[in-house]
Amino acid sequence: MKWRTSPMVKRKRRTNYSQEYPDLSKEIIEVLKKSDRKMEYQQYDLKAERCRIDYARQTVTYIPSREDSYERLLVENRQFAAEGESVEDAAVKSIMIEKMRTCLKLLTPAEQELITELYFKGKSERQLSKETHIPYMTIHDRKVRILNKLKKLIEK
Repeated sequence: MKWRTSPMVKRKRRTNYSQEYPDLSKEIIEVLKKSDRKMEYQQYDLKAERCRIDYARQTVTYIPSREDSYERLLVENRQFAAEGESVEDAAVKSIMIEKMRTCLKLLTPAEQELITELYFKGKSERQLSKETHIPYMTIHDRKVRILNKLKKLIEK
């Protein structure tokens, strides 16, 4: 049985460090050889396609390279991690929403009404000012005070 590799990827001839640098210690030469082998693995072994030829059975098995492209994986309909919200983020968000609901219940009815109008019904401070005939700055100041109160309640 023989292995044949794709002609597109060529191996580089290994350097004989002990011959080229006679002053180097054996430990350093070993480190250099290991480093060369790692680079060869990354540049050659991962990228090389191989054919396994079994002469006894007269079969050829094609083994693709281990390096793959994103596009090919998409074509093969391989699954990837969801691009949406992670489970951890969803759990934290759920806990924060529950804590926010609890803190909103601690506000006075007038404060709850202001927050509901501004954040849940999507009204602007100016719209609310016109509807309630309360000055804009008064609404703004109340909103800031309520948000600071909520922040302190959440941090507890």
